[in-house]
Amino acid sequence: MSEARDDGPELRRVWDALQTVPDPEIPTVSIVELGMVAGVSIDGGAVTVRLTPSFAACPAIGHIHKTIGEAVERAGFATAHVETVYDPPWTSDRISEEGRRKLKEFGLAPPVRLGGRSVEPPDITQIVCPHCDSEDTLLESAFGSTLCRSIHYCNACRQSFEHFKPVS
Repeated sequence: MSEARDDGPELRRVWDALQTVPDPEIPTVSIVELGMVAGVSIDGGAVTVRLTPSFAACPAIGHIHKTIGEAVERAGFATAHVETVYDPPWTSDRISEEGRRKLKEFGLAPPVRLGGRSVEPPDITQIVCPHCDSEDTLLESAFGSTLCRSIHYCNACRQSFEHFKPVS
């Protein structure tokens, strides 16, 4: 996962800058909170950020790279290099507790923690409503506005909502 963030003020400054980089699809959640930052290193004034996309074919990866570079340079570093890495692959278990809270506030039911196990049917069908916390929900469509989401309906509050699918 991510490297330690307490290795000195420069490294903390980079992590703070990365915390300001929103996910393009869910702008209330940062790439750090989504667990997309696999590591950070600094060599002189040059920063290297290793980024693991949540979706291998992410169409926003170029935008994310650009936004990371701008944030790191605003933090006072001369250059920022972003490397896309796929090993280890991203999993939804990398989403921080703060990220999960923000997903829920955004109206997206966060994924269950899988702890390394495979996704099972209840992980995508028995979803708690992010609006009222009811478990009386139905899967309406396995595919939502993006491939990583599904659409559900809550019988208690009568709201439709999307679920951020778990990925192992």
